[in-house]
Amino acid sequence: MEQNKEWFEHWFDSRFYPLLYDHRDTDEAALFVRQLAQRLEMEEGSKVADIACGEGRFAAQINALGHKVIGIDLSERSISRAKLLEQNDLHFYVHNMRFPFYINYFDYAFNFFTSFGYFETARDNRMAAHAFAACLKDGGTLVIDYLNSHYIQQRLVAHERIEKGGILFDINRYVSNRKIVKDISIVDEQGQPHHFQERVSAFNLQDFIQLFEHEGLRITQLFGDYQLNPFQVEDSPRLIMVFRKDSVL
Repeated sequence: MEQNKEWFEHWFDSRFYPLLYDHRDTDEAALFVRQLAQRLEMEEGSKVADIACGEGRFAAQINALGHKVIGIDLSERSISRAKLLEQNDLHFYVHNMRFPFYINYFDYAFNFFTSFGYFETARDNRMAAHAFAACLKDGGTLVIDYLNSHYIQQRLVAHERIEKGGILFDINRYVSNRKIVKDISIVDEQGQPHHFQERVSAFNLQDFIQLFEHEGLRITQLFGDYQLNPFQVEDSPRLIMVFRKDSVL
């Protein structure tokens, strides 16, 4: 069974993943969420899904703004950490985002920090898109925060070596079959080797529009960074898309 796990199940449940990414800025996340909520004109008490919520840092920020938040993630390790943040109107569950969770329930759904595009097949991507759409009420809003694949590919750092807490990360990056790949070789504190990989689809804006239009979601706003500046394909590090679920007549 362990060998049949997908790359993200191995990597996100490992103890090395949060260590490698421990530089993520909580203050930046808080500012981004506040600005985004203002731009979306979210009404207090909105029902919100944080899809692929990780350890819950974004979900907690949204909840602090007065919203009812449910976070889901496939990683049991991440959800166990997220549950330490639970309180009234903030809850977390282990769940595969390819399958519907709640139906026609949420006013908003958020998918932060390139937490889409993990899958190897178009079918899995369509399943995830369908589940995202299904969880929203008619007229609901979906926000996807993805990397700008063009920007990343133009600036790809082929090799990097990082040491953190006595652990050595040897990282190689490349593009293969429209996947941005990160090979991560690790030597732990005891000198034992480990290997993980990240594989993220090099989706562009049109890929997302086509995928989500099929699910009744149309794009309404577009941003290129966490300061919510306009998206520019050459210069924007992020591709932050706001979709609205069309009402059924």
